[in-house]
Amino acid sequence: MKLAVNLTARDALPMARAAEQLGYDTVFAPEGYRNDAVSVLGLVAGATRRIALASAVMQIPARPPATAALTAATLDMLSGGRFRLGLGVSNPDVSEGWYGVPFDAPLERTREYVEIVRAALRGGPVTYEGTHFHLPPAGRRAAPLHLYTENHRPDLPVYLAAVGPRSLRLAGRIADGWLGVFTPPDAVRSAVTRIRQGRAEAGLGLDGFEVIPCLPTAVAADVTDALDQLRGQYAYLMGIGDPETNFYCALARRTGFGDAVTRMRDLLARGEREAAAAAVPAEFIDATALAGDQARIADRMRAYAAAGTTTLSVMASAAATTPEGRITILETCAKAAAELA
Repeated sequence: MKLAVNLTARDALPMARAAEQLGYDTVFAPEGYRNDAVSVLGLVAGATRRIALASAVMQIPARPPATAALTAATLDMLSGGRFRLGLGVSNPDVSEGWYGVPFDAPLERTREYVEIVRAALRGGPVTYEGTHFHLPPAGRRAAPLHLYTENHRPDLPVYLAAVGPRSLRLAGRIADGWLGVFTPPDAVRSAVTRIRQGRAEAGLGLDGFEVIPCLPTAVAADVTDALDQLRGQYAYLMGIGDPETNFYCALARRTGFGDAVTRMRDLLARGEREAAAAAVPAEFIDATALAGDQARIADRMRAYAAAGTTTLSVMASAAATTPEGRITILETCAKAAAELA
């Protein structure tokens, strides 16, 4: 099992350089309320030499497929063939509130989007007539989509973020890897089953397919202290948008913490952020994170490896700690992973 790290714009360079020196396989740049993925990856591409670069994820409603393909080709060229394109439909609040894009039919929209991106990366002119995307629009004779980027890989890997059974099967059918967030080992195992079904539908096996859970991570001798470092991140993510459509709230409800979700959202609505963070159940955090000392983290890594994880991404940015503390997280996780060898 390989290691990766999720970056933020604030500490991107020291974190990426440290990860490369420690032997991490990939750096992921997320995209959301604080930063886009592309700017961070462009910065890191020029400051590293070996480590792979990936978006986790570039949001599908934020860019036309042609822009996503052009961006992927450019980053792959600039990095010497190190880029992997992670894509996701995000959620209704972001899709509709930020980008004004309807969240209807997300699976069909994703399938068409990936088809256009892959066709553009392969080279040659691209026209497309789908339900959601039309290149060019009906009745128009515009010049077709055609990338002229040089020295990029036409088959560069495409990863998809997915949660539900149908989206996991779709990832198996059309992608080269799956990105999961806040995912316990048993959920990874279940996801692999769905992905395998999708691969079989496409006449493919699991060989070469990447299974990548991204886990909030904190290091402390006392596990309670480590879990407390992650509370703010959980409260922040669980507080975004409508609680009925928030993915993180839905995950907590499915794992038996519905009452805690209601209490936490009520506290947030009253502006009591610290109390809301304290209301996030420690059991929920522990089930979906890496927390504790090196030995405990190594044990958790073993569980993820046994569940089918091929690359485990460390979200050191989720911990309420210093920049030096985030480097310590990377170092501790690298030592813990070495125990698995």
